[in-house]
Amino acid sequence: MAAATAAERARRFLEHEQAFRLGALPTEQAHPVTARLSQTIAEEPVEGVRLLMQVDNDIPPTLDRVLASPEFARLVQSIHQAVRQGRRVFWTGCGATGRLAILLEAAWRTFWQELQEDRPELYGRLPEVQRWQEAFYSLMAGGDYALIRSVEGFEDSPQLGRFQLAQAGVQSGDVVVAVTEGGETPFVIGTAWQGLEAGATVFFVYNNPTDVLRQHVERSRQLIDEPRITKLDLFTGPMAIAGSTRMQATTTEMVVLAAAVELALADLLREHLPAEAMAELGLAGLSAPDYPARFRRLLAELHRPENAEALAQAVLWEEAIYRRQGLVTYLADRFLLDVLTDTTERAPTFCLPPFRKCDDTSSARSWAFVKNPRFSTPQTWQRVFRRPLRGLDWPASRYEELGVSLWVPQKPPKLDNQEILKFQIGNEPAPARWEAEETGLMLILVGQELSQNRLIKDSLHRYLVEWGPRFTKTAALSIGPADVSVGPTEPAGPVQQMFPILCTLPVWPLRLWDRLALKLTLNILSTGTMARLGRIEGNWMSHVEPTNKKLIDRGTRLAALLTGVDYQTACYALHEAMDTVAEQRRRTNDAPSPVAVAVQMLRSGWRPKQNTPQ
Repeated sequence: MAAATAAERARRFLEHEQAFRLGALPTEQAHPVTARLSQTIAEEPVEGVRLLMQVDNDIPPTLDRVLASPEFARLVQSIHQAVRQGRRVFWTGCGATGRLAILLEAAWRTFWQELQEDRPELYGRLPEVQRWQEAFYSLMAGGDYALIRSVEGFEDSPQLGRFQLAQAGVQSGDVVVAVTEGGETPFVIGTAWQGLEAGATVFFVYNNPTDVLRQHVERSRQLIDEPRITKLDLFTGPMAIAGSTRMQATTTEMVVLAAAVELALADLLREHLPAEAMAELGLAGLSAPDYPARFRRLLAELHRPENAEALAQAVLWEEAIYRRQGLVTYLADRFLLDVLTDTTERAPTFCLPPFRKCDDTSSARSWAFVKNPRFSTPQTWQRVFRRPLRGLDWPASRYEELGVSLWVPQKPPKLDNQEILKFQIGNEPAPARWEAEETGLMLILVGQELSQNRLIKDSLHRYLVEWGPRFTKTAALSIGPADVSVGPTEPAGPVQQMFPILCTLPVWPLRLWDRLALKLTLNILSTGTMARLGRIEGNWMSHVEPTNKKLIDRGTRLAALLTGVDYQTACYALHEAMDTVAEQRRRTNDAPSPVAVAVQMLRSGWRPKQNTPQ
């Protein structure tokens, strides 16, 4: 059978995929504060950073509302009860929410593992603690492999969501927390229905107004109208970059869901530990209102002028490297998962080369990469997940049985554990990262890491002293209180430039405030850099990679908006541009975004041929 032409694919999308016309959702719309972001940050980097910071102020009112709601209280109670009774809590998501699901499980496991290592006398007092430690189970569309590289085809399939959760063994009495920023992701919706059918307690968490979702997205309406499912509407408004839900939407979800976990953990441990121990663990007296208040304080500190200036300087540091076709490698230890999340999400958001496997010498190298200099790659992956890998090893027949898109059975993706281990994020030598005209090495330290001098003197010695000179530039991004060992003004050892983000970070069980400060900082660093490199127009992702139906719709709407044509014309142009770019990628490692190509075509007067199917 001959492959469908671009015009045929565009026609099918226009006729059969109306369910993915999502322009009415606020998360897909432009935020007025950042309407001229690309122009502002090009002229005044600090002002551009401040615009991005300002949108985060939309989050606290939502936290006030949600954390005081009966739905949130039920979530806390359900997590506590499930863990206490030996049941499991499943966190399901796709893309940014899938990575959040993995982070919540990893943070939960880290708490118990470090409690056993650092306070064995407390750990030993807890009954069934091993079972509690195993209670959380994260499920991301595409499995653990998707943490590193987006897996095309999974997000659009509710059948794959159902099957992944069923295969994970969800049962009656478990809890399923299905998280989707837009509230319309088919994969996540599939996990919610599967959890309900299995007899689990199901929560549906999303970031668009409930009434808007019900009105415009039928699959969302069906789930929202199901009375057995508890809904948490976390709407804050449009994103700082239109459609970029990795920013405010996922930040809000991180605060709400981590708060639920910490409050449930406090309820669980209060039954077995004295008040002094609870205080030492950061669990004494925790209450829901503490989180909005603490988040407001964090924003106030992060938004200080000196922090905006430091972050703008970091943006310029990265931009200078990329403008010379250079590469940046981040060093991280405790928060490598958080850094990995941001770097992974840049690829589809800004049409950048994704991470490259160690046995791949032909694909383009990713602009940014992350490594842990303390451990080997297998050890680092264990440290990232705090559990064995959960890759997917499905035969082609499985995809056929589940009725997914035709391309998957023809060439099913390799998503198993061995494929994950090919991403060498450990301390193995990485000549590909420094063999370029311009290369940057950036050390990232957060919170308590700033005062742990051994990280500088011992564990990072190999990279910063031995390998650091192989990079043309070295820097450190520090987030937390000022510290003499990695101070805000003087470089430490082989580090040439410091970017200090000064703030206080209380030590709570999941290290939530460390993670939030790092997330907010990296979101602005990566977005600001890409805006200065011309990959954002105004506050629209003009270089987004249309790898699923939602992104095809977003790319179509953007092309129409920027060129003044109708949706149908833009859709035909985008599909033709996708073919053009695919051909370029077969010949070169460097190809533009199909959205950018479609915009260029339309601005040059391109229109569908007269005989194009209508």
